[in-house]
Amino acid sequence: MSSFIGDDGPRPLTVADCKESSILGESTTGQKPVLAILVKWRQRRIKEEEIGNECLTWFHYSTHRLAVRVCRRWQELLQSKEFYYHRKRNGYTQKAACLIQLLKCDSDPDRSKPVGPPRYGITVFEPVSGTWGRLDPVPKYPNGLPLFCQITSCEGKILVMGGWDPTNYEAVRDMFIYEFTTQRWRQGKQMSETRSFFAAGELDGRIIVAGGHDEHKNALRTAWEYDARMFEWKELKPMSEERDECQGVGIGSEFWVVSGYCTDNQGQFEGSAEVMELETGQWARVEEAWKASQCPRSCVGVGKEKQLFSWADCDSAIRAGVCSVPLGEWTFVSGSAHQGGPTGFFLVDQQTGKFNTIDGISQQVSGFIQSGCCVDI
Repeated sequence: MSSFIGDDGPRPLTVADCKESSILGESTTGQKPVLAILVKWRQRRIKEEEIGNECLTWFHYSTHRLAVRVCRRWQELLQSKEFYYHRKRNGYTQKAACLIQLLKCDSDPDRSKPVGPPRYGITVFEPVSGTWGRLDPVPKYPNGLPLFCQITSCEGKILVMGGWDPTNYEAVRDMFIYEFTTQRWRQGKQMSETRSFFAAGELDGRIIVAGGHDEHKNALRTAWEYDARMFEWKELKPMSEERDECQGVGIGSEFWVVSGYCTDNQGQFEGSAEVMELETGQWARVEEAWKASQCPRSCVGVGKEKQLFSWADCDSAIRAGVCSVPLGEWTFVSGSAHQGGPTGFFLVDQQTGKFNTIDGISQQVSGFIQSGCCVDI
């Protein structure tokens, strides 16, 4: 049934409305007046939808879980990539650090040491508000994430890939995607190869994985790309050499695989890197890109003119167990002054390089951070 926008809002179009508007006759312009009324109604309806969409644009992402339940149109809108990029272009997304963090675990009777294997979850830190949160566990792994899994983000979502099953330490190909809109996990398409300790990152909606080692501990030089929009994996050209325990970094339109080592040189980290240009898919080797013999895992920083550096060399408070996550004007950095020491948390001003200590951290989120990524939510 047609509707009419009256003083009290939309209501069914009645015969009285038609008579009042001379719908039973012709208008002075020769058009049916009913058509003019319906056009006017549609225009006002579109305007109301535009206002509603603009209000949704302003909503903090934490409200989206409730907003998607209002109606199907809101659900489709909030979950669409077009709406995500609309919010991002207008500055309404929030940068957050998503961190794979050691969970507080049970201790033995004298509380001297933890009981059972280490358990990891995902902690979210928002630098603007200074708030911390913990995501629900992945349903398949309710007691902790796969050990040494990789994390990256794409279009406001988190992707967790690979790692070892925490119950039997077997390598897995699983991929899980967390939707902040619904605050739920879903399972993505499995990786095409089993790999651990590999480089991972995102460029323009494309997730790239490279290097690492297979289930037999053989270092890999293969690379794959996951299209988050088509939900498909495809093989890329291989790197020039094997790179186990390498680190992935996105710089502009390039994906860098930093350092690593081959099977025959176990633990002897390379000083070189390999760079893939997104448009051509070609790899290029860069010599002396990294300090040889230094592990690059989670600590690679990017300076001027694409110069790489280690955050572990920047401050005496973070010499061991370093993790860094760039957040635009700031970089989140965590680490310890020495192996086994308490973890410190910092926000580093990108302009001045000043380390600002993050205070008031609760015991629940004070554990060691294995790795992390930035997500625009």
